Amino acid sequence: MHIDILTLFPEMFSGVFDTSILKKAREKGKFTYRLVNFREYTENKHHKVDDYPYGGGAGMVLSPQPVYDAVESIQNDKETDPRIILMCPQGEQYNQRKAEELAKEEHLIFICGHYEGYDERIRKLVTDEISIGDFVLTGGELGAMVVVDSVVRLLPEVLGNKESAPQDSFSTGLLEHPHYTRPADFRGMKVPDVLLSGNHAKIEQWRREQSLKRTFERRPDLLHHVQLTEEDKNFLERLRSEKRNDKN
Repeated sequence: MHIDILTLFPEMFSGVFDTSILKKAREKGKFTYRLVNFREYTENKHHKVDDYPYGGGAGMVLSPQPVYDAVESIQNDKETDPRIILMCPQGEQYNQRKAEELAKEEHLIFICGHYEGYDERIRKLVTDEISIGDFVLTGGELGAMVVVDSVVRLLPEVLGNKESAPQDSFSTGLLEHPHYTRPADFRGMKVPDVLLSGNHAKIEQWRREQSLKRTFERRPDLLHHVQLTEEDKNFLERLRSEKRNDKN
């Protein structure tokens, strides 16, 4: 995979791309990236990339020309058919399914805005508009970092254990089960006996039930989109019954 990121602040990305999993993935050759300062593409003699909005209003709006020219230059250079992603609070809310979808692509281009917003014609250029949540940031850079991290970790052989990504929260449709490590007894808080039993069938059953329980308690909305077995449904019904009894 190759990733191009259009940004006015390329220095923001150095810490993210040069540490932890992203650094290891890059060193393994699992992905490459390029930071493109689209200010370098402006035709404005003062090197401006924004202007006042027509009709008045607060803030400045990113001009289409430098963004279009930067994207077209990348496309001519790479000769690929990339997904072009606009980081925008008005975009579709990002989730694990979208990460898995993007992880199948060979080339991603991220456009990170700043200031009040984008000239509407920039949206004609993109294939996807993505928001990482119902809040507003000073620019799209932090959002792009989140998306890139979530995508790159899904690439083959990036994570040390190939079982890690498929069992993540949201990848299964449920929140992940609790995890424990040594010591077995920490300040009186003990690891569940089943995890020490060595009985793998019972461990898997416990993990499934805990995953269902955690989802039921924290994100019940996710249960509407998960394929449940009869055993799962019975377990959830017991949880609902216990909840009703607690209220009474």
